[in-house]
Amino acid sequence: MSGFKTVVGEAESVTVIERSKFVCMIKGIETEAEAREYVDCARKKYTLANHYCYAYVADEKGVCRKFSDDGEPHGTAGMPILSALTGRGLCKTVAVVVRYFGGIKLGTGGLSRAYGGACLSAIENAEIREISEAEFYSLALSYAGYEKIAALISNGVVSTEFGESVKVKIAVKPTVDGEKSLIDKISDTLGNDVKITFEEKGYFAF
Repeated sequence: MSGFKTVVGEAESVTVIERSKFVCMIKGIETEAEAREYVDCARKKYTLANHYCYAYVADEKGVCRKFSDDGEPHGTAGMPILSALTGRGLCKTVAVVVRYFGGIKLGTGGLSRAYGGACLSAIENAEIREISEAEFYSLALSYAGYEKIAALISNGVVSTEFGESVKVKIAVKPTVDGEKSLIDKISDTLGNDVKITFEEKGYFAF
């Protein structure tokens, strides 16, 4: 897996179908515990609702996932919400659809469309960020060297420390066969004026 998408911050949507109101809250998360806390938050925010159905994908690989129909007929709420998330390639994301029952039954097909559609509406309202696989390196170099490569590393800078010299942590996209890596370009530009240390692999929003 080369990366994933997630929601930046939170977003919300409101949909009314046959007098039932569906409120979807969606949020980017880092852990499964955070997802569960967000479900509790929805229950506290909308205390008079009839159902609090949800789904989440809590990791970057799409393995840690869970959903709940919360009293709706089996398979009509949580799974459609989860399908909306996975269909858009979203990971590390939780969605809660709160329903206020309006007195008219929607049937299993109508419920599935309503819950899935509510989640899709919230996704449309959300800011989506694409997270890519990355390798992280630390660079130790002079101020003159830093000025030479500042533009080259600009979209991958994680942190910068200015002291007697400059220390920069950068994220680098893995290269495809035959492509010159950013690290090679930095080394070619600065030669002995930079010390490059590999730190770890992970994910980064370039």
